[in-house]
Amino acid sequence: MEEQIELRHWDELIPDALGLIFSNLSLQEVLTVIPSVCKSWRKAVTGPYCWQEVDIEEWSSRCQPHHLDRMLRMLITRSSGSLRKLCVSGLHNDSIFSFITENAGSLQTLRVRRSEMSDSVVERTAGRLSTITFLDLSYCGKIGARALEAIGRHCKLLVTLCRNMHPLDAASKLLQDDEANAIATTMPRLKRLEMAYHLISTGSVMNILASCPQLELLDLRGCWDVKLDSQLMKEKFPKLKVLGPFVMDYYEMDDWDDDCSEYSVNSEYLAWEFEMGDYEDYDIYDGMWHDDEGRFEELELRFYEGNGEEAGILGWPQSP
Repeated sequence: MEEQIELRHWDELIPDALGLIFSNLSLQEVLTVIPSVCKSWRKAVTGPYCWQEVDIEEWSSRCQPHHLDRMLRMLITRSSGSLRKLCVSGLHNDSIFSFITENAGSLQTLRVRRSEMSDSVVERTAGRLSTITFLDLSYCGKIGARALEAIGRHCKLLVTLCRNMHPLDAASKLLQDDEANAIATTMPRLKRLEMAYHLISTGSVMNILASCPQLELLDLRGCWDVKLDSQLMKEKFPKLKVLGPFVMDYYEMDDWDDDCSEYSVNSEYLAWEFEMGDYEDYDIYDGMWHDDEGRFEELELRFYEGNGEEAGILGWPQSP
């Protein structure tokens, strides 16, 4: 008599458990393969359970602006207010930044490097980011002290701020301590602060140290005008780790980019059309996965859930 095999009813798992499982798959698989397996899986990938963390930083740094805007609007809408983490690069206007903040009720980590939002939109919307604990505004050239001051006033839970700049931004310019002073004045709970290649003085750095007693890491690489007494720093701030201002090897900030990269999973995506199940004009997303050189790019979503109907819209291959 043959031994009976116990069948597992994977279709009976609760949606949030399925979301945890699906988070190990690529975006392509979640949007095209999973919805075709069974109705319960399709239902699971259309809910908010898998859209708590979204990381599209690599892909967004090379995509077209209108593709990025539509991608973000779709993913954030699907999160239904459960989005806790968003990593994206190159926001091209105030409108999309405002949209992000409108849906930031649960957001704790926000990384929007190389983005072009303005001081004015940050000032208007900072009050919606009250739950933020990690914020990366590196290489955002259109914001300054006004935006940082607004963030400090409203984001009382903020413990990590990344405000690194490109080395060329510091070339042939005068000292600008206004951002450092805004941080010192409004962000006393910071534990980690990155200000590489900022045009700041020693005085403004000491002001930050005096105002942020919980600081554990201060990145000053490339802040050439800062002169710190190493012995004094050891005695007065024994728990503080300071990087810089001298760059020993080459400029590389990614060594400290743990908050988003620690979850990365490298995946390659063919140049298929992007699925936009929540929109009607699907043809406008043709070529969304192409960059200027036609190379394959990667995109990662954490706890994502897609919509099975989108597989055909995207032009992605059907599941076996």
